[in-house]
Amino acid sequence: MQIEIEIDERCQEPKIIIRTDKMTDEVGEIVKRLSAQQPKAVAGFRDGTVELLEPDSLLRVYTSGGKVLAQTERGAYQLRLRLYELEQRLDRQTFVRISNAEIVNLKKVKEFDLSLAGTICVRLADGTVTYVSRRYVARIKQILGI
Repeated sequence: MQIEIEIDERCQEPKIIIRTDKMTDEVGEIVKRLSAQQPKAVAGFRDGTVELLEPDSLLRVYTSGGKVLAQTERGAYQLRLRLYELEQRLDRQTFVRISNAEIVNLKKVKEFDLSLAGTICVRLADGTVTYVSRRYVARIKQILGI
């Protein structure tokens, strides 16, 4: 694939042109990513207040006791969205589901420990340790290229 960028001072707004001989999955994915809206802030509730949480600040989103929680470096916040709604809303290149009850931010993962048989231990930037469920191990390995 070739990429060209032209700087034109007369241009009022950026314009993207894709020139190809046929529609492929790769071209479809590029169009999909370019036309998708940027991730929006998520409302987090804690101590009777609401804070807007930027997706980049999220370490992980998980369920506990029937509630959906977002963990940041500043602490945990309760969310009013369901986990599947967040999975659809967050960038799929950055946020990945590791179990039925948890999504992690790959940019905040410090290391993946593959030494455990059948599962993967995930250590986040703040020291939190969590595990990939067996059902999601193959997908995580695919994402990591192993």
